Amino acid sequence: MVDDGRTRTIAGRTPESAAMLADVKRAMAITARLNRLTFNDADEVRALFSDLIGRQVDDSFLLIPPFYATGGADTRIGRNVFINQNCTFYDLGGLDIADDVLIGPNVSLITSGHPLEPSRRRAFTTAKPIVIERNVWIAAGAMVIGGVTVGENAVVAAGSVVTKDVPANTLVGGNPARVIRSIAE
Repeated sequence: MVDDGRTRTIAGRTPESAAMLADVKRAMAITARLNRLTFNDADEVRALFSDLIGRQVDDSFLLIPPFYATGGADTRIGRNVFINQNCTFYDLGGLDIADDVLIGPNVSLITSGHPLEPSRRRAFTTAKPIVIERNVWIAAGAMVIGGVTVGENAVVAAGSVVTKDVPANTLVGGNPARVIRSIAE
């Protein structure tokens, strides 16, 4: 596997993989509590999400449960972020979400995976960061894969699979997502 400086590789049966598993168990316990809450429990949702990521989220943050995560410590959330219901965040590679981001229902942000080679697939976990820049809208059912940056003001169309960087001020869609057009005010 080529080391691009952004890829994190964790071998199985190591102290690092044991720590990863402990983080997953911790996240599952927190999200189970979070998922018993409703839209009307916004303050409690913010408190549990803050516990999940290990830092206080802004009072403008809004998440509608249910929500699923395999970590949390590698997630950073800006102000005025909205996360709709049934989203999944795998943040092992790092997940940075800037201010004013809208994330639709059933969106998956997946920073981790496995090597392609069959002999290495079960032995290693790989992870690359996802960066969501300011004022992005990720529409319903979209999936963003590790190693991707979604540029400022961009829109990811519903159901898209984003495998490459998204330029600022563009609409992308499809599988794999491609630029559909520029977005102008």
